[in-house]
Amino acid sequence: MESRMIRYAFLLSLLFVVIAAKPMEKHGKNRIKSQDLSDQNHFVDEEHNPEYDHEAFLGDEAGQFDELDPEESKRRLGIIFDKIDTDGDGEVTEEELKAWIKYTQNMYVVNHVDEVWKRYNLPDGILEWKPYLQDTYGVAPEEDFDEIDGFEYKELIKRDELRWAAADTDGDKVLNNEEFTYFLHPEEADHMKGIVVDETLADIDKDKDGFVSLEEYIGDLYQGEGEDEPEWVKTERDHFSSYRDRNGDGKMDRREVQEWILPNDYDHADAESKHLVYESDANKDKKLTKEEVLAKYDLFVGSQATDFGEALIRHDEF
Repeated sequence: MESRMIRYAFLLSLLFVVIAAKPMEKHGKNRIKSQDLSDQNHFVDEEHNPEYDHEAFLGDEAGQFDELDPEESKRRLGIIFDKIDTDGDGEVTEEELKAWIKYTQNMYVVNHVDEVWKRYNLPDGILEWKPYLQDTYGVAPEEDFDEIDGFEYKELIKRDELRWAAADTDGDKVLNNEEFTYFLHPEEADHMKGIVVDETLADIDKDKDGFVSLEEYIGDLYQGEGEDEPEWVKTERDHFSSYRDRNGDGKMDRREVQEWILPNDYDHADAESKHLVYESDANKDKKLTKEEVLAKYDLFVGSQATDFGEALIRHDEF
């Protein structure tokens, strides 16, 4: 049973991507949301959080960048600048920076899927349901579903089964690498949006009426009892009325839930590229020279929150 609980904890860390939607959530349970640029909050107590910029700019592999001294950080940042400057004119535009940020975030998905996929050692390039079930939950191939202990296990497996079916685009009951990407990162695929909404409603819609009420919404974010609500909770109540409940009927329907967790009207990479240019553009020409970037190197690199540094340290070009 202990091994199963370990696998259960691993599943939660593996499958539930914590991603924030506009406006920024400060609290709440982990679940699939739109692809944000960092696990860090962009604002903390209404103050801008530089940790967010570090991770947004450097992407998935920057855990060791903070170990470099300032001069080495600047040298390697200069090399990154040359990669971002795709037209080689010595200046980085918002569009070039946006493309780089999207690239680093996409590499997180690719590397994560590749890491998990390799663990299965699949010579024919397909993953069957039972080996996945066994690896994730410790369920033996011959074990009947009804013999699995624990309500939570059964609920998680049912959820995985539905997501598996949605990811299986050719309906052959097995997943290839592309379909497994849909399974692990459903927020990345349009045809998976419905299953993401279903999973969210299963978590939050306590009375199972198919809607998310204000109290269900707040209850998902904040579990305080017998105490005054923090200011951020009051702000979230306002956000529910102002942003979430768009038709003003006092609850979120499926479309409004999808707009909350998978918003189409907010581009994280675009917003972050504009922010980084604004903060670093000394002559206000809406472009960045290498000198301007290096002058603000601490905005881009040097944080424990960054996780692109591992690649920067091991790659030959450095």
